[in-house]
Amino acid sequence: MSSPTLPIIVLASTSIYRQELLQRICHDFQVESPNVDETPLPNEDARVCAERLSIAKARAITSLSGKDFIIGSDQVAECDGVRLSKPGSLDKAIEQLKFTSGRTAFFYTGVCVLNAHTNVHRSLVVDTEVTFRHLSLSEIERYVEAEDVLGCAGSAKSEGLGITLLDSILGSDPTALVGLPLIALSRMLRDEGVILP
Repeated sequence: MSSPTLPIIVLASTSIYRQELLQRICHDFQVESPNVDETPLPNEDARVCAERLSIAKARAITSLSGKDFIIGSDQVAECDGVRLSKPGSLDKAIEQLKFTSGRTAFFYTGVCVLNAHTNVHRSLVVDTEVTFRHLSLSEIERYVEAEDVLGCAGSAKSEGLGITLLDSILGSDPTALVGLPLIALSRMLRDEGVILP
């Protein structure tokens, strides 16, 4: 049985998490770094921001030749109206986890599939609701010392030890919280004629 010709897919992200996720459904793809300003617009809704940046990342590399589909993705998180950023330092990670302790945070993960031949894109946002346990300072400090969370929005990795900090995760796609909603992405690629599995 001959295999179908695989399309050339480009992931517009240098995130190792997104690359690892995409490898689950697509073993052969290219990675490019999109040059996109990720600063939210004034009064921009978190969900709207996630979708806008996903589209912008995909469109940022349309000048590349020899590709069929470009995937862009972005995640914006907030808790009680406060944006949860990548902490960048242990002190900020601790402060962020002290803030989210006992609270519910919302992670909005945008994904975009851009057809490089038609220049038409499909995009959507997958919501995930994450409720943190009431955390003691010693628990928080032990956690940030044990796991590298400096580049993780919300300062907790649900796919790692960070799962111990949580009471619940509610959402339609567990991979969305990690950074790339594979259920939605698979559907979008199939709608473009990509054969999966």
